[in-house]
Amino acid sequence: MPDRAEAESEETRLAATEQLIASARDLREQFRQDWHRPRYHFLPPAGWMNDLNGPLFWKGRYHIFYQANPDAAYPHRMRWGHASSADLVHWVHHPIALSPTPGGADREACFSGGAVINDGVPTLIYHGVPDGTCLATSTDDDLIEWTKHPANPVIRVPAPGDPEHGRYAVYDPCAWRRGDTWYALCGGRDETGDTAYLFKSPDMVHWTYLRPFYQSDRRWTELAEDCAVPDFFPLGNKHMLLFCSHLQCTQYYLGSYRGDHFRPQTHARMSWAGGLLGGGITMRDGKGRRLYFDWIREARTETAQRLSGWSGVMTLPRVLTLPRDGILRITPVPELTILRRDHHHLEGITLGGDSEIVLDDIAGPCLELALTLEPGSAREFGLKVACAPDGSEQTAISCEPGAEALRVDTSASTLDASIQYTHYRNPAALAQLPEAERIVHTQTTPFALAPGEPLHLRVFLDHSVLEVFANGRQALTHRIYPTRRDSVGVRLFARGGSARVTVLDAWDMAPAH
Repeated sequence: MPDRAEAESEETRLAATEQLIASARDLREQFRQDWHRPRYHFLPPAGWMNDLNGPLFWKGRYHIFYQANPDAAYPHRMRWGHASSADLVHWVHHPIALSPTPGGADREACFSGGAVINDGVPTLIYHGVPDGTCLATSTDDDLIEWTKHPANPVIRVPAPGDPEHGRYAVYDPCAWRRGDTWYALCGGRDETGDTAYLFKSPDMVHWTYLRPFYQSDRRWTELAEDCAVPDFFPLGNKHMLLFCSHLQCTQYYLGSYRGDHFRPQTHARMSWAGGLLGGGITMRDGKGRRLYFDWIREARTETAQRLSGWSGVMTLPRVLTLPRDGILRITPVPELTILRRDHHHLEGITLGGDSEIVLDDIAGPCLELALTLEPGSAREFGLKVACAPDGSEQTAISCEPGAEALRVDTSASTLDASIQYTHYRNPAALAQLPEAERIVHTQTTPFALAPGEPLHLRVFLDHSVLEVFANGRQALTHRIYPTRRDSVGVRLFARGGSARVTVLDAWDMAPAH
C-alpha cells in the first residue's frame, strides 16, 4: 500500500497531467476559432516563427527548419524548429532541433543558417549568438537528434582588437561544396552597400576569409541595405543569390560565378513596398527541383500576436526555374492539388466597362482560384477576394497593362484599424520616412503582358494569407485580416473598359493540419 506522502504525490501528478490535457484542448479550440489562423499553410504548433532555415531532402522526406520561440508569440532566445513532410503539403512537427547551449558559442540564441550533406552526413551551419558560425550534425535518419561540433564557433565574430575586426561580418551563413573545397557566405554590408563575405575550408571546420563576394549597385538596392540570410546556388545557366535585407525584405541577384567572384547581372524582388516576405531559402529535392520557401510576417500588433498564441507563416512551397530567356519562373508546387475539393468551373464571362460581377457559387476563407483573363480595352482588371456582402471588407488583385503592373490592394481588407502594412521592415529606417509614406496599402510588382497575351492567375487564399501567381513569372504575397465572418465572397471587375474571363476554376481547399 502506498503511504500518505506517495498518495499525495500521485494526486498532484494526476492533477498536473489533467491540467495539461485541459490546456492543450483549450489551445486547440482557441486556434480552431481563430479566423486569421491559416489552415493549409505551414506554421508552428504554437508560438513564434520567422526565417526558414536549412531545408533538406533526406531519405525521401522534405525537412524544414525555422527560427522558433515555442514558448510565446514573440522572438526570444531563438531556437531551430523542425518539421518534415513526404508530400510538401502535410507536415509533421518534430522536437526543437537546436537550442542555445549554456556556456556555448550559441548560448544566447541559435540564429539563421543553412544545411548541407557533408560526406553523407546532414550538417547544419548556423549563426550562434554571440560567438559566430557553428556546426551541428545528425546520424539519425529522421534528423531528430543533432550534435554540435566541439570546435564551435568555426568562424568567430571578430572582436575589437582582433586583426580581422572591421574586415568582415559574421552572421546568417550558407555553404556549398565545389570540388574538394567548401565555401561559406556570411551576410553583411560595407561602405558600398549590401554584400556577403566569402570563406573557404577543406573540411567545414577550418575556415579562411577570402574577400567580399560581390559589390552591390545603387541601381538596384539602397546604400543602407544588407545581405542577410544569403542562399547561393546555380539556376539555369546562371547563379542566384537569394537574400533578405533588413531594410527591404526578400530579393535576389542573377549573375555569373567565376574564380570565387559573383558578378550580379540582374536584380529583382520577391517582396515590394508593403510586402511581408522576410527570409527566403531554397533546397534541391530528389526530383532535381529548386524549391523555395519564405517566411510571411504579420501585420498585426505585437500584443495581438501574443494574445493569439502564434505568429508567422510559411509560404506555399514554390518551384524556381530559369529558362533561356533569363526570366525567373515562380510556380506553386503541383503537390498542392491534393487539397482541392468542391470544384466550380465557369467560362466566357464578359466584364463591361467599370463593371463588377459577384460569383454567387464561389466563396470561402480557404480557396484556390485559377483563371484566364483577356484584357480587352480595360485599363485595369482582376478579381476581389474576402469580400463582405456590402463591400466593407475586400482585397483586390489587379493587372494594369498600361502601367505594366500587378497589384494587391489591401486598403479595404480589414476593418481593424490596428493592421498596418509598413514600407520598411527596419523600425529605425521607418522612422526616417515622412508619416504619410510609412503605410503602404497597395503592394505593386512590375509585370508586363506581351501583345495579345492573356493574364493567367492562380490565387491561394487561406484566411489571413494571400498568394498570387501570374503567368508563371511573378508572385505576390500578402496578409489580410478580415474582421467579418461573412467576408468570404469573390468578385470579378474591370475598370476603364471591358475585359473577358475565358475560364475560371475554383476549389475549396482542405486543411493540411
